[in-house]
Amino acid sequence: MRITDQYFWNIIFLGFFGCLVLLGTIILEGEAIKSYDSLTLIDFTLITLATWRCIRLVVYDKIFAFFREQFYDPTEYKGKVVLVKPEGGPRRTLADLVTCPWCIGVWMAAMVSFFYLLTPYAFFPVLLLALSSVATFLQLLSNMIGWRAEQLKNETELR
Repeated sequence: MRITDQYFWNIIFLGFFGCLVLLGTIILEGEAIKSYDSLTLIDFTLITLATWRCIRLVVYDKIFAFFREQFYDPTEYKGKVVLVKPEGGPRRTLADLVTCPWCIGVWMAAMVSFFYLLTPYAFFPVLLLALSSVATFLQLLSNMIGWRAEQLKNETELR
């Protein structure tokens, strides 16, 4: 007894991703402007931060909501239209993929790394995404500190 019929589509997308990685490796073998062994700590940091920002863009940010919504089915519920994941099929796998930071993270890391190694034109977008990720992190941190300070203030007022 299978728990889900999605295994087939998960395997198809895994195979597709594997083929893309293999093709990317072959392309980078002959066309890369940087070799793997020449990457510095700064390069790894930029790639990591840019990947983190891409993950947040796709999975959480409103600007990519239009993209995520393509994989959902509109359903009427209590007089309102709500989006629900399809029961099965490739759109269900894609809906799961674009809402899971760990899942999309592998795809984003592959994409950012590929373009960073392939062309010097990727440096500036990667730098912008990396700086944006640091700014996003600082904003989240300041929100957490402000939220905690407000919580402590409320607790002392209750005493």
